[in-house]
Amino acid sequence: MTIEFKKQARAIQNFGKNPIIAEIKVHSPKYGDLLNGRSELDILKIYEDANVVGISYITDKQHFNGNFDVFKKICENTDLPVLRKDFITTKDEIEKTANAGASTVLIIARLLKEKTAEFVDFALECGLDTLVEVHNTEEIEIAKHTNTTMIGINNRDISKLELDDGTVSLTEKLADLIPKNRILVSESGISNLADLKQALKHANAALIGTSFMTAKYQEEFVKSFVEGK
Repeated sequence: MTIEFKKQARAIQNFGKNPIIAEIKVHSPKYGDLLNGRSELDILKIYEDANVVGISYITDKQHFNGNFDVFKKICENTDLPVLRKDFITTKDEIEKTANAGASTVLIIARLLKEKTAEFVDFALECGLDTLVEVHNTEEIEIAKHTNTTMIGINNRDISKLELDDGTVSLTEKLADLIPKNRILVSESGISNLADLKQALKHANAALIGTSFMTAKYQEEFVKSFVEGK
């Protein structure tokens, strides 16, 4: 839930660290297999040891080779808040997310359009927090008229399935349009400390997946983001 993310973020910022939501990503449409024989739970442990504020996992099977049973195991094996990322279009999937023990569910404004507010309210009723994802000004208007406490600016265009080269400049461009009473998360396109620094000038937290999963020395790399300035 947002309270959990807030608590984690405030605690870590008190120690001069950066609020990072780290993603366990199994497959990328652009880079292919990202596990390279590793266990998702081993990666979870690396993220926990690096003091990230939350965990994200993509359950979509078709494009990202996600596995809902693995997602449940992640929820069962961490005290950190866990975000389910998927192309959610039914309320049954929201209930399924809550029953798995997740903290938060991704709601994509581009997919749900005028139903976004309804789905946010339903998720809240199920005990989940929501991260409403936007990519342009029209989608921000949709997100603003919901009860979500978290809005994520996806620096990449989801319709291109990560095959575009989105950058944090989009967060910089759109951040001022997000109401200040919402937690703003900069998502995707964050490859190095310079990107992270730019993102956190405008956002409350950063969600990072691909660059963490492709790092040669993952533990050291993730820690450098959490601890870097």
